[in-house]
Amino acid sequence: MSSSPRPSTPETLRRGAPRPKTLRPRQLRPKTLRAKLIAGQIAVLLALSVGTGLVAVLALHGFLTHDLDRQVGEMAQPPVGQRARGINARITGGAAEGTIELPGTRTQPMTEHQLRQLTGLSPGNHTVDMGEKGSFRVNVSRSQVKGLPSGPVDELVWRMVWLLVALTAAGVAVAALAGQRIVRRALVPLDRVADTAARVAALPLHEGEVALAERVPETDPDTEVGKVGLALNRMLGHIGDALKARHDSETRVRRFVADASHELRTPLAAIRGYAELTRRSGEELPPQVAHAMGRVESEAVRMTALVADMLLLARLDDGRPLERAEVDLTRLVLDVVGDARISAPDHHWRIAVPEEPVHVTGDVQRLHQVLGNLLSNARTHTPPGTTVTTGLSVHNGQVELTVTDDGPGIPEGLEVFERFARGDSSRSRAAGSTGLGLAIVAAVVGAHDGQVSVQSVPGQTTFTVSLRV
Repeated sequence: MSSSPRPSTPETLRRGAPRPKTLRPRQLRPKTLRAKLIAGQIAVLLALSVGTGLVAVLALHGFLTHDLDRQVGEMAQPPVGQRARGINARITGGAAEGTIELPGTRTQPMTEHQLRQLTGLSPGNHTVDMGEKGSFRVNVSRSQVKGLPSGPVDELVWRMVWLLVALTAAGVAVAALAGQRIVRRALVPLDRVADTAARVAALPLHEGEVALAERVPETDPDTEVGKVGLALNRMLGHIGDALKARHDSETRVRRFVADASHELRTPLAAIRGYAELTRRSGEELPPQVAHAMGRVESEAVRMTALVADMLLLARLDDGRPLERAEVDLTRLVLDVVGDARISAPDHHWRIAVPEEPVHVTGDVQRLHQVLGNLLSNARTHTPPGTTVTTGLSVHNGQVELTVTDDGPGIPEGLEVFERFARGDSSRSRAAGSTGLGLAIVAAVVGAHDGQVSVQSVPGQTTFTVSLRV
């Protein structure tokens, strides 16, 4: 059983059927300032031309009609020996009779239709349509009608109209071309302001120290563009001062973190040493003391790792160069995943690498740390039994290292590459997470001129590291 398709209705169109695209009047309006100025100039010129032409045509028509009326009046008393050519009619008792004679034609009696056009007219000058003979300008008196053809007048007026139309079109075209050049030259200072703003917008204002030396050259306070340039220069000066203050503050914080991390390593090593010495002394300690010393040692180990991570981030922020050598990423993946299998046997670890070895140029220790942190993140934030797949591929001169798990996913809105970011604080702290693992990944990958990204939905989370071959 088949059914014919239902006709489209407004309801079906609202539910998803594509609507036909139409150009709205607002879409046809000029958008740029240059186009608006030229369009306004053309509109003013066109309005002036049309108005002037209309007045001229009406004046010419009035003048020619007045002159034609004068000639019709002279027909009532033609010179001796001449016949009045045109309409000659008499009206007697409401009935009219007469003849029409045009230049180059014979005198012809008027038809009934033509005579009806003349009867009933009030005394004075009128324009009447005489059918195939055309329009006539007639003068009606009590018993006499005289008239001349108004065709020459109409023809001259229409010639004037078409001449004005041609002159207006030519004037608008010339004004458009000249106006375009004039407006372009007038807007050159504004273009320079826009170019300066574009160059400032292209600067990496969020990275390190930025020398904001860009300024607008047009600063004449007597011009509108100069006022904009002065205001923009003042704004750029304030932004430059703010960026310098921010950079100085970040530099002091990074120096403090680096110095503090460096200084903390010695006392932490001493704490771990004394804790191990107490545990290995051979003397039997009370259970509570043994538990306390064990906790001291474990927390010292965790704090040592945190200090090492903070010191590494401080060095990367300071722009210290990494080692550059050829790194076998295939071998690196096999080694790190093998370590993960031993440390977390309750997860399923899989590898997907090409048959040919993949090599990049970089710091092998830091790249090892990148993959280790990604696998540690997957192990920490997924339940036992989760499958974690490490992939390696080459596309268009880029090496992509991926770590994918089928765990619960990343909470929406969590910036995982921010420092000290945690999706579940209680689980992270219980597992010994510092919240710096993925921040180190982003910093190390950035130091290798690469990119790292994440895509996560419930049931699949993929971290992708892109590096140059």
